[in-house]
Amino acid sequence: MNNRQRVFEFLKELKIEYELIEHPPAPTIAEAMKYWKSIDATHCKNLFFRNHKGNKHYLVVFDARRQLAIHELEKRLKQGKLSFASEKRMGKYLGLLPGSVSPFGLINDKENHVHLFIDAHLQTSKKISFHPNDNTASLIISFADFLKYLANMGNTYAFIDLYE
Repeated sequence: MNNRQRVFEFLKELKIEYELIEHPPAPTIAEAMKYWKSIDATHCKNLFFRNHKGNKHYLVVFDARRQLAIHELEKRLKQGKLSFASEKRMGKYLGLLPGSVSPFGLINDKENHVHLFIDAHLQTSKKISFHPNDNTASLIISFADFLKYLANMGNTYAFIDLYE
């Protein structure tokens, strides 16, 4: 079963309804925006970081229309110096390739190694969207169902105001 199919099966097990929009590969937000125009959801950007020692990994999720300064993020997260995790680490902890990162990659994090930071502003979104571990589609779920998904993953997560 491929990464994408695992997402669908897991959501089905949890009885989480979703809408899937197929589109050409969209490895960047700029590319994906072309296909999101008619989708009524908050589209999320997902950045995968490691701490300076390389022993902790963080997935940061926020509204794709927003910008995020890494130095400001370091101050808010209070996790020390951060850098983008390598493709190798992304594969090891999320089972994903660059351009396909999403919280659905947590399905592959069997040891719950990755901590998730979610921008608190997303809590006002009725629906949110992510790639289903493959950048050739966008998957839309309710925010309430996203929380249900996270509750069943076992990874730690926290809401943080990224734009005070």
